Amino acid sequence: MDREQLTEDLPVGGQAVIEGVMMRVPGKIVTAVRASDQEIVLREEEYDSLSRRYRILNLPILRGAVSFFEMMIIGLKALNFSADVAMQYSEEEQGNAAAGESLVGRETGVRENGWKEQAALGATLVFSLGLGIGLFFFLPLLVAQFLGLQQNALEFNLVAGAVRTTLLVLYMWTISQWREIQRVFQYHGAEHKSIFTLEAGAELTVAAARGFGRLHPRCGTSFMLIVVLFAIAVFACVDSLFVVVFGHTQSLFERFATHFSLLPFIAGISFELLKISGKKRNHPLTRVLIAPGLWLQRITTREPDDDQLEVALVALRCVLGEEAKAVQVID
Repeated sequence: MDREQLTEDLPVGGQAVIEGVMMRVPGKIVTAVRASDQEIVLREEEYDSLSRRYRILNLPILRGAVSFFEMMIIGLKALNFSADVAMQYSEEEQGNAAAGESLVGRETGVRENGWKEQAALGATLVFSLGLGIGLFFFLPLLVAQFLGLQQNALEFNLVAGAVRTTLLVLYMWTISQWREIQRVFQYHGAEHKSIFTLEAGAELTVAAARGFGRLHPRCGTSFMLIVVLFAIAVFACVDSLFVVVFGHTQSLFERFATHFSLLPFIAGISFELLKISGKKRNHPLTRVLIAPGLWLQRITTREPDDDQLEVALVALRCVLGEEAKAVQVID
């Protein structure tokens, strides 16, 4: 397929993982991980999203909500795979070092996920969702309620939104101080540079990718910020409407239930806004609107080195079908 056609018609997304990058196109996911012996280990899998399998789920807004939950599961699987690679290679290196052997150039497989691993993945997902809901969703409502703002829907949601945004920024800044997370954020930068290279129609090489920026308008970091800011307006309108319809102000738990039920709708709208911002990124108004998300990416991305760029580019070339895999791992 022609590279210029790919840049126009083929949506490419990705995610940084432990010492690697996951790249996704419609129908395929590839995760590339740099093992401790410096070999790049790859996992390729076919994946048709629900919105591709069921036409009704591909409708605007609905597809965004579906994609949000799918990417959470796909992202966790990719993270688990990268952790498995790190652990297995470490164990094998210790054993082979004692035997005087080397892992370089050896085709390697990662243990297939059994029911215990699947259960652990499910538990991780539930825990992550619970922590996210409690910290970024319920706590801001509790703060606004404690300040006695429940009678004014706009003030209540402006304060709750400000608390939510502050918590998001503080959380990202705090974890960015950890050395291990800094490595992940470097791979995040490598992912963005690689996608920029593809979108520009340039050769997918380290030399070409090095010249592109690390802040991308279609990033998940920007998506989270859009969700947080867009939610302020939606929740304020809904809270005001609730009073008109039911004749009383919501209690804390009524407000939590109402707002939580609207999250898929907000995620769907935010997804569409993110897609538009990517397509219209050079428009002056779009540049102003996407600026906060790009500022936040200065925390969640770091400049990658050439080895990290190589991993991201291998994942991208493989997901596009442009590179044969020397090492391939399939669940």
